Amino acid sequence: MAKKAKHLSTQAKVPYQWEYIHDEIGYNYRMPNLNAALACAQLEQLEQFIFNKRELALKYQVLLESQNIEFIKEQKNAIANYWLNTVVLKNKLERDKFLEQTNSNGVMTRSIWALMNSLEMFKDCPKGDLANAEWLEERVVNIPSSVRL
Repeated sequence: MAKKAKHLSTQAKVPYQWEYIHDEIGYNYRMPNLNAALACAQLEQLEQFIFNKRELALKYQVLLESQNIEFIKEQKNAIANYWLNTVVLKNKLERDKFLEQTNSNGVMTRSIWALMNSLEMFKDCPKGDLANAEWLEERVVNIPSSVRL
C-alpha cells in the first residue's frame, strides 16, 4: 500500500530513462522537508489542540444558545474535533446582522462559501435542485475556530 501511495503521490510516473510515462492518474502530493517537520511538530500537540478546540466549542455552545443562536454540535455517537465552528441563523437578514455586529466588534466571522453555481465561471453549468444548499448558504456563518482564542 505504501508503494502504491508513493506512486500515485509522485504523479504515477513509471521510471524510464528519458520519457515521461504515467500508468495511472497521479498527483503531485509530495511534501517538502520543511512542511514535514512542521507537521511532525504539530502532531506532537494534536491531543492538546483537540482538547482546546472542544473546550472552545463548549463555551460557544453555552454562549450562543443563551442568545437563541444555533451552534452546530457534534453528532450523537461521534467525537468532533471542531476544526470549524459554525452557527445557523434564522434567515439571511439575521445572518447579515450577525456578520455586521461581530466583524464591527473585531470578531472575524464569515458566511459559508458561495455555492459553485453562483460563481461567474460556473453559472452556466448544469445543476439540480439546490434548495437545501441555498437554505444553508443564507443562514450559516463560520466563527473563529482557533486552537486557543
